[in-house]
Amino acid sequence: MNGEQMPVLSIIACEMLEDELVYVLSKDHDLNQLIVVESRQSFRLIRKLKSRNCQPRLFPLERIPTFLKEANDSVFMNPLRLLIKFSFFEKIHHNIREKNKEKTIVVVNTLKLGLHSDCQLLRSEIYQNIRKMADFSDGILIFYGNCGHSLRNTEADFKDLHCSLYFLKDEKGDVVDDCISVALGGNDTYAEVMQSGNGTGMIYLTPMWASSWKEMRMESNDTSEFNESFMKKHYRKVVKISNEISIGSEFDKNVLNYARNFDMSITEMEGSMEIASKSYLNAKNDVCKKTISD
Repeated sequence: MNGEQMPVLSIIACEMLEDELVYVLSKDHDLNQLIVVESRQSFRLIRKLKSRNCQPRLFPLERIPTFLKEANDSVFMNPLRLLIKFSFFEKIHHNIREKNKEKTIVVVNTLKLGLHSDCQLLRSEIYQNIRKMADFSDGILIFYGNCGHSLRNTEADFKDLHCSLYFLKDEKGDVVDDCISVALGGNDTYAEVMQSGNGTGMIYLTPMWASSWKEMRMESNDTSEFNESFMKKHYRKVVKISNEISIGSEFDKNVLNYARNFDMSITEMEGSMEIASKSYLNAKNDVCKKTISD
């Protein structure tokens, strides 16, 4: 994209990280536009965004390039262009252009739950959407963990892509292992929590996991993570990870139902939005910086 356009940061997100995504977007009060790709899994995201005073636009993926072109034309082809031969108006027009380069358009594409159970399918879906969204993006933030190393080679596979790829990374600069690592604040914290169990099998529930596990079990063909006899044999404890936007009675009830279903005890931990926040801001700031320098 050229320097006459507003910067566009696209986000390809796991539905399981919906709460973290809503949190970072609702904290960003300097967006030019927030666009959500219309899909079956986008409606709950839209509802949560609106509950936090965000007003996203909803479009099918194929219509977004046209909308972005119209949005840019309305900003950069304004009536002041007719007057830029006068130095005063030229300066105003230049200031408007530069100001809009600092205001990012964010496009969010949320992929369906459960893709992590098939690493090849997960990689295929993310790669397909990277290729589609790169055409109108200055950068793409992959709002996923490594998920069984399914995305380990993504940067190398897209080394010739014209727009930058960004990832959810911890303080060491490592891509996080999965959505639980995001929720806990990084790979090291995740490892510490696992070690603290002293060999006790533990299942980690965020609000999204707690509200979605039944739906995923129905679609999982009884994989081990939802097989009742396997779970009861190998796991003894539920780690309940609260976050800043989904604390309340529904989460409590969902965790309790899960624990009773699999005969597990419950322990509680406070989650963190730090990785989601820092990764988002780093991607957004880098995209803006590159656009301004063009």
